[in-house]
Amino acid sequence: MSTPRISFEFFPPQTLDASFRLWETVQMLAPLKPSFVSVTYGAGGTTRKLTHEAVAAIGRNYGLNVAAHLTCVDATKAETLEIAEAYAAAGVTEIVALRGDAPKGAARFTAHPEGFASSVELVEALAKTGKFKIRVGAYPEPHPDAGHSSADVEHLKRKVDAGATSAITQFFFNADTFFRFRDACVAAGINVPIIPGILPIISWDGAKKFAARCGAQVPTALDEAFRVAARDGREDLLSLTQCTTLCARLIEGGVDDLHFYTLNRPHLTQAVVRALGITPEVALEKVA
Repeated sequence: MSTPRISFEFFPPQTLDASFRLWETVQMLAPLKPSFVSVTYGAGGTTRKLTHEAVAAIGRNYGLNVAAHLTCVDATKAETLEIAEAYAAAGVTEIVALRGDAPKGAARFTAHPEGFASSVELVEALAKTGKFKIRVGAYPEPHPDAGHSSADVEHLKRKVDAGATSAITQFFFNADTFFRFRDACVAAGINVPIIPGILPIISWDGAKKFAARCGAQVPTALDEAFRVAARDGREDLLSLTQCTTLCARLIEGGVDDLHFYTLNRPHLTQAVVRALGITPEVALEKVA
């Protein structure tokens, strides 16, 4: 089995405890030499300032290639591009361009009257600056807002045509789900890397809630396995086995890159990556 390139997603802290957890996460995972790490926005762009601070600190203190999330939510076009310019000034060369989730309390995304109406428009504007490598999201299973079965592939094609250079998928539980999506993308003429998003299952109840929000299908057999594992106190072992097996299947199917949604909980991600044959290169001493 070949060794994949890896990357990690973090989210910015909003409390002191969360801040310690983020820096513990970065400290544990940085020695695994990820090709990049990304830092999210909160729902509705609520952590915009915190995201910028976390991006700058991770890049400065750990020397990692940081891809900053940028969304269309609750901001004018000028404000959004101003944030992008601030990222560029901080040395950021990659952006994960997303439409973004609806603000808290809203049923669905509604574009700001003077803002970008979609991720396609955002990608197009960022590409015109010539300052960034632009990554975008992709849905191997139908997005809750998708109008028909091929809508997600068509939407990704529009983002690639607008200037996206790679895509990171939403998480999924079955490798065949990713392979079907990848084949459909190739058939549609999408020729950029499509990186599978991996969710190490720290909490099965939490994973099912995430899945319900983003349209990921939960296999009945996996649900039953976690029910039995919970009864026997073996959830951690099952989580490690499930995630490692999924990653191994993806690698066997020709996947070169894996992007881990860490939830700022590094231990399971670290264990999976080590099980795939990737070991830390150095111990980092710097702290934020």
